[in-house]
Amino acid sequence: MFQKLHEAQVVKSAYAAGNFGKALVLLGILMLALGIGYHVSYMVELRRLRIEMKHDGLIHGETRFPLSLTLIVALLLLTIGLFAIVSMVFGVGPFH
Repeated sequence: MFQKLHEAQVVKSAYAAGNFGKALVLLGILMLALGIGYHVSYMVELRRLRIEMKHDGLIHGETRFPLSLTLIVALLLLTIGLFAIVSMVFGVGPFH
């Protein structure tokens, strides 16, 4: 698609497709990092509230919160995104 746009002189730079791809990967990394930060802060607050409720005798609090599979998947995707952007920018690794 970008090749056709470049040939039609709609897009002036031959690097437009690569720059667009890098921008999308960076946006994905940013959104994942923000989402991970929000998720971690939310889980920390839930744990704090649970301890407080246990201390007040409102709950037993014997069971633990399960491991967050959402967080694990987000961290894996963030790692892949970081590898991808390093590969794209520096031309090294499996994604260049």
